[in-house]
Amino acid sequence: MKKSILLLLTLILCFSLFTGCGSDNEETKDGVQSISSLKIAFSPYADADQIITSTEPLAELLKAKLLEKNYDVKEIDMTVGTNYTAVGQALSSGSADLGFISGGNYVLFSDDCDVLLTALRYSINKDSENPADWNDGTIEKNTDEMTTYYRCIILAGPSEKGQELLAKVNAGEKLTWEDLNSATWSVLNPTSASGYIYPSLWLQENYGKGISDLANVVQSDSHTTSVARLASGQVDIMVSYGHIRIGSAPIWTTELSGTAEMVEQTGIIGVTDGIYNDMIAYSKNSDIMADPDFRKAVADAFIEIAETEEGREIISVFSQIGYTYGQDSDYDGERAAQALLKELEASE
Repeated sequence: MKKSILLLLTLILCFSLFTGCGSDNEETKDGVQSISSLKIAFSPYADADQIITSTEPLAELLKAKLLEKNYDVKEIDMTVGTNYTAVGQALSSGSADLGFISGGNYVLFSDDCDVLLTALRYSINKDSENPADWNDGTIEKNTDEMTTYYRCIILAGPSEKGQELLAKVNAGEKLTWEDLNSATWSVLNPTSASGYIYPSLWLQENYGKGISDLANVVQSDSHTTSVARLASGQVDIMVSYGHIRIGSAPIWTTELSGTAEMVEQTGIIGVTDGIYNDMIAYSKNSDIMADPDFRKAVADAFIEIAETEEGREIISVFSQIGYTYGQDSDYDGERAAQALLKELEASE
């Protein structure tokens, strides 16, 4: 009898321990999975403080959406990488579960991460490969159409050298390598598509040279920093995505040291081929992202959040307006671009 009672107590204790403890993905009685934390890393598309402030409401929105899908995420930790490579490394190591990254960064780290969603952007009203077509005295505008690609522009600033090069382009003259090499350039980390890779390809295709061949190059930590340096005259040229002036023009004179309207002081001197949009990638070395059902829940949650007014306001800091399901093969063009870039630089 005593043995039976002891066995019963042991079973009760074991059952209590089993239901009271558990892993990060414990399932409760009502079928809700408990997730202790979800770590998200953002690439420095803008100033870190700006991203942190803009994305602050995202954590609670994402928690609520995931709870609707039977996942109770206790904590969402959001950080901004010091540079683009840092976010790729975080995904690679599994210290970040999700990362907002560029196609260029993804290709470098795709052994350890995969595409969850591809970002959507509004297309802009200028898409010509001829830079002079962009310099019609107006700032670019978003259209109502969504697109999965964008172009990179080479933007000249208000410095004497910047205006000299812009005048030549607007007069229909082709810039020489000597013209470009005499200017000071602001570029981003070599893993940035619009901040390095595609501008370097543009130089290779047109002049047989790369960014590494330029005499005066300053590496900036974000597009915002590049714009600030351009406005102050610290650099003559910067490289960025084609819609950079849409967000920068309103603060050109108030926050960025511009002395006249941005449209009057800047102009496009080069336009690259199309670049596939940035993405939300997940780490293959993250335990919680190994669950395909959870991945789908996260993806659907981001898509739904972006369909709300509040959600779109949050992700506008990334110049994104929504998301669609993506796949690794979407970025084969980026792989080809990087392979060509490495081949050209190796032959120098």
